[in-house]
Amino acid sequence: MAFIGALDTGQAPLLARLLYWVPLMVAGGVLGHVMALGVARIPRATVNPWVFGGVLSLALALPATLVVWFYTRVMFGARMPLSALPMFFFSVLIVCVAMTALMTLVNWPGRVTHAPAPGAPSSAVRFLDRLPAKIRGGAIYAVSAEDHYLRVHTSKGSDLVLMRLADAITELEGLEGAQTHRSWWVARDAVEKARREGDKVVLEFKGGGEAPVSRPNIKPLRDAGWF
Repeated sequence: MAFIGALDTGQAPLLARLLYWVPLMVAGGVLGHVMALGVARIPRATVNPWVFGGVLSLALALPATLVVWFYTRVMFGARMPLSALPMFFFSVLIVCVAMTALMTLVNWPGRVTHAPAPGAPSSAVRFLDRLPAKIRGGAIYAVSAEDHYLRVHTSKGSDLVLMRLADAITELEGLEGAQTHRSWWVARDAVEKARREGDKVVLEFKGGGEAPVSRPNIKPLRDAGWF
């Protein structure tokens, strides 16, 4: 925001812009955290991440507008009447929506694959057809991304497959598992135990492998009984 001179701040020197935008963003982050805790208490606002984000953006924009209006007067010494608040609110709302959408995407839980329901006929797992001969026929424990390749961890060892993790997860439907991290998918039956490393969670799966669990996935997997 400082470097591009956002919202008509480009006329000010770079140092002044940094002194303007950095404290505002820090204050916005603190205010956003507090407001998120409040919005989370509204049952209807938590039914969907995008609904939550929309409510949070509106709730955050109101007090943030007052903060921006006051700090702009202090920083630039400009006389800004209360009649200018609607203009500030619109600009602040745009920033709030953009930042909330970004954080929603960053914190979106990974995808989940499902085994057939009890009594239902087993469905073909398309990903099995891609396994190299070395590991074909083995039980899949996990799939991890390595550059443009995927390392498939199985009961017969591991090998590489050239494809994207997103496509692999689609083809893994039919096996119960979850994307525990942006670069990992793990089969639920393969998990032997979980351990905490500070605020992080690591899954230990059969064969001696370990898979990280990113923060957005900790609660969904815990609620699903993975650990």
